[in-house]
Amino acid sequence: MEIRIDDLSGPEVAELLQEHLRGMAENSPPESIHALDLSGLKKPEITFWTVWDGAELMGCGALKELDAGHGELKSMRTATAHLRKGVASHLLRHILEEARQRNYRRLSLETGSMAAFQPAHQLYANYGFTLCGPFADYIEDPNSLFMTIEL
Repeated sequence: MEIRIDDLSGPEVAELLQEHLRGMAENSPPESIHALDLSGLKKPEITFWTVWDGAELMGCGALKELDAGHGELKSMRTATAHLRKGVASHLLRHILEEARQRNYRRLSLETGSMAAFQPAHQLYANYGFTLCGPFADYIEDPNSLFMTIEL
């Protein structure tokens, strides 16, 4: 598995992000979807990575700088064909290390609270993330689950 910083210009990336957004729409009401589209991920405060096996896209994830000491994990997605192969764990370790190198004190995330998101909840808990309240511009929402880790 090779992790690369990605400029979001490839058709495979656009397709995976569409899969991600469809998945969010299938499992969350519209007002509770906080996933970013291509243009949202191209902002200067966001670094976006993809995971590849040769020419095959396996997954993606992003790190958004909220301030000098706090980052947000965004757009974590494993391509359906590569579920349960360790893609998300590999990428999460990479993003955690990047956050530490940036001297962030904390990394937080928002994900859905519904059963469909349980595998994500477990992944993040396995890496030391704990439940927290809303952060940045988020508000309390029964459809959102907020997690954080002190670095």
